[in-house]
Amino acid sequence: MWVNVRLTAAVLLFKVALVFSLAASADEPCADHDPRRRPFFGDLHIHTRHSLDASTQGTLTTPDQAYAFAKGAPLGVQPWLEDGRAARSLQLDRPLDFAMVSDHAELFGETSVCTDVSHPEYDAWQCQMYRRWPRMAYYWFNYWSAMEAEHVGFCGEDNEVCLKAATGVWQTMQQAAASHDDSSSTCKFTTFVGYEWTGGFLGDNSGNLHRNVVFKSDRVPLRAISFIDQPSAEGLYAALDAGCKAEEGCEAIVIPHNSNLSAGIMFPMTRLDGSPRQPEASRVQASYERLAEIMQHKGASECYFGPLDMTDERCNFEPLPERSFTDSSPPGPADGFLRRVLGEGLQLEQLSGVNPFQFGFIGSTDTHLGAAGAVDEIEFLGHGGAGIPAGKEIPQGLPDLPHYNPGGVAVIWAEENSRDALFAAMQRREAYATSGPRMVVRFFGGWDLTPSMCGADDLVERGYADGVAMGGKLSAPPGDTGSPTFVVSALRDSVGPRSGSGMPLERVQIIKGALGPSGEVKTSVLNVVEDRGDATVDPKTCEVSGTGAASLCGVWKDPDFDPEERAFYYARVFEHPVCRWSQRMCVAAGVDCTRPETITEGFEGCCAVEHQPTIQERAWTSPIWYSPPKTSVGASGAEG
Repeated sequence: MWVNVRLTAAVLLFKVALVFSLAASADEPCADHDPRRRPFFGDLHIHTRHSLDASTQGTLTTPDQAYAFAKGAPLGVQPWLEDGRAARSLQLDRPLDFAMVSDHAELFGETSVCTDVSHPEYDAWQCQMYRRWPRMAYYWFNYWSAMEAEHVGFCGEDNEVCLKAATGVWQTMQQAAASHDDSSSTCKFTTFVGYEWTGGFLGDNSGNLHRNVVFKSDRVPLRAISFIDQPSAEGLYAALDAGCKAEEGCEAIVIPHNSNLSAGIMFPMTRLDGSPRQPEASRVQASYERLAEIMQHKGASECYFGPLDMTDERCNFEPLPERSFTDSSPPGPADGFLRRVLGEGLQLEQLSGVNPFQFGFIGSTDTHLGAAGAVDEIEFLGHGGAGIPAGKEIPQGLPDLPHYNPGGVAVIWAEENSRDALFAAMQRREAYATSGPRMVVRFFGGWDLTPSMCGADDLVERGYADGVAMGGKLSAPPGDTGSPTFVVSALRDSVGPRSGSGMPLERVQIIKGALGPSGEVKTSVLNVVEDRGDATVDPKTCEVSGTGAASLCGVWKDPDFDPEERAFYYARVFEHPVCRWSQRMCVAAGVDCTRPETITEGFEGCCAVEHQPTIQERAWTSPIWYSPPKTSVGASGAEG
């Protein structure tokens, strides 16, 4: 009932108050257009001063500055000195190709009011708390928005005060995106207008429900639909569906993020009352949730590794110790890890004919400094948000909690670097994630792919002509073809930032999930190709040595394929090990865990049992799906 009432209000908002703040630009065609498609690297999860959690940690970065940083400009980072200068700064070695500021929509207005000295409510007691005890205000404000789906007390009748201020913030974000989007023929940098819908409660359970909303163009609603407007993901999709599809030019996708903190409620198998999901609701969700964020600074969400399932040790990558922000107990296999969710999507498709969890993968940072794409392992300052606040002073020792990391990167295969081309690629899920390095990865599946494709000049042309790319669906098998074949091609990050990332490639794997006849999901991890080099790292010094592969390519034919079983396949590409950001700092500080006197304040995490001194940076491709012929759609294999 709650959802329906608020949905009605949201639909009314869209139909009556939908305005287009910025006229559609007459973009020039991109001079650099490649029908074979190229990989573009970016960040779709960036917070600035307009997000409550960022602002209460001292972040002053504006959306304009965040986009400038993504394009290569230096960025000042808190704490701030008495003369107004930043105590620290960052700058990317390589600019990004695209970016989106995604500030939390729920508290746009409250954050704006409490920082605007000219506003009549500037001295409200909640704003005085915000300025005097910012972290207390963060928890207080966030509780009301994320758990109670309400604005704070000074917002006035019908929340008019905060909604008016929020509209101004939303326009500022749009203006920044417009001013940095390169609509000339050079197409050097692309921005998207978007925001984060930040929920943390489903029924009686609390956990991360956060989603980033990405609009195709500058045709956007007057206000960003927040969790306060729509306190369920289903309501968000329905509001966007009713609003954007009723207005020409307004189109959006929705990207769930870091489901490893969702305590299992991010992707429910049933409705709140326990009844089965309705096929139409699943169709709406599937039409919007084309991608999911598998990697960010709060860890990886691919798969679980722990006491309840230790079958894939490579899942033990950037794990978090808790289930959610409000549940500090250890996570379990059912707590939102995407490999399992992909399998649950197969189960739901078997029951209703619709798979609501058929999403591709991207990475991003979720930075709360406005530091888009700052994934350097050496220059890591923390990203804020849930980490160590640095609003007043630089933290002693490690700059962030040891279980956080610099975050990931979104990679999109598109013909050109434009909003239309990148958005179309996101819709077809031709995207992948990396944990930071800019590896170039292709993944094709089909019935006529051959081992000779590796090393062939026409690998890409044959992949598209005879199969489907990552994110696609296999067609029905033609005749007695037998099993599908998959091709994975990977190039190392040959440049690498200051961190030395861009280690040689170590191996390529394919992960398969198949729905058995009894409804169980069987998963397997298959090694496709391995490097024979001797590249290695010494964790005591972080020095690297040896040689390894600059590229790897493998062809794998599924020996256990059953044409009556639904299945998904995705690839993982691994670099050789390198020192993690925390270990680099521990080594630089002279920490020796066998000598307690070297463990100075702030470096205790270097010697924690759970600390991982080395990591294997990696990439995850979007999956390729197969459904039995009776449920397959089309013959090309590229539908959906």
